Amino acid sequence: MEASSVIGMRLPRLMAGNAAAMTEAQRMVSEKVEAAALLQWKLMTGSLGQSGPAVMRASVAHYRKAVRKNRRRLSKPTKG
Repeated sequence: MEASSVIGMRLPRLMAGNAAAMTEAQRMVSEKVEAAALLQWKLMTGSLGQSGPAVMRASVAHYRKAVRKNRRRLSKPTKG
């Protein structure tokens, strides 16, 4: 649900088709790559936990943090 709300907030910005839309698209991709790489690192180092359920909870928490950060940023009025 949270990720869906961020997608809904991001779509109008992307649909503008201007320079700000390109910046948002690039930011979106780089954030996703960074989040996935960091999660992989956490998994390899064992910092997500030892059991399947613990790893799943920590993985969801990891992505929820990124979604929360985006929701706060996208909730602010755009400049211009």
